[in-house]
Amino acid sequence: MAGNSSIEWTEATWNPVTGCNKVSDGCKNCYAERMAKRLRAMGNPRYTNGFNVTLHSDLINAPRKWVKPRKIFVNSMSDLFHKDIPVEFIQSVFETMIETPQHSYQVLTKRPERLIELANSLTFTPNIWIGTSVENETVTERIDLIRQVPAYVRFLSCEPLLGPLDNLNLEGIHWVIVGGESGPGARPMQEDWVRSIRDQCKESNVAFFFKQWGGLQKHRHGRLLDNQTYDEYPVSTLA
Repeated sequence: MAGNSSIEWTEATWNPVTGCNKVSDGCKNCYAERMAKRLRAMGNPRYTNGFNVTLHSDLINAPRKWVKPRKIFVNSMSDLFHKDIPVEFIQSVFETMIETPQHSYQVLTKRPERLIELANSLTFTPNIWIGTSVENETVTERIDLIRQVPAYVRFLSCEPLLGPLDNLNLEGIHWVIVGGESGPGARPMQEDWVRSIRDQCKESNVAFFFKQWGGLQKHRHGRLLDNQTYDEYPVSTLA
């Protein structure tokens, strides 16, 4: 529920909440749902509710025990801004992040509309990075919403990338992650879609991170783009 991660763009995950529901095309083959079902079948007590939203209050303070600075993906098994998560619980998560400035927290949501609703009741410090998922052109309005958040670092996760995004407005965005879908039923990603986003990031001076090509066995396809690895990270700036 909290510990080292194999996700390329982070170092650890922290899951004070598990469970979610599908809201857009990127959710179709949700890896978290697949993992939750497996863990429930294995008898993991955290997943007795399967993939229903479940709060784990005992994990709120977990990062306080981690002395070494880490990049931490918050709720890799859920969405912190799901409607079923009480505001008070979200505020408690933010309190832990604020009070552990040695870590950088990567908060990714597919629900930026609720984030905007709650933004005035939350405090954003330089170590709290706020991002949203943009898998194709049907959800690019999320970018306009995330731009309104007074975060020091705002980022986009174009993963799984399901279509071209040739006209991104990257104003106020500091980092873009791109990756293909992996696992059973993985939908293909075209090279030119990735190149287009890379070139837009370069033109806008936005950090670009290419995670993977994906596929059923993602390790077979690697993460090189035009014979280069892209591992760029954002530099914190004033909101």
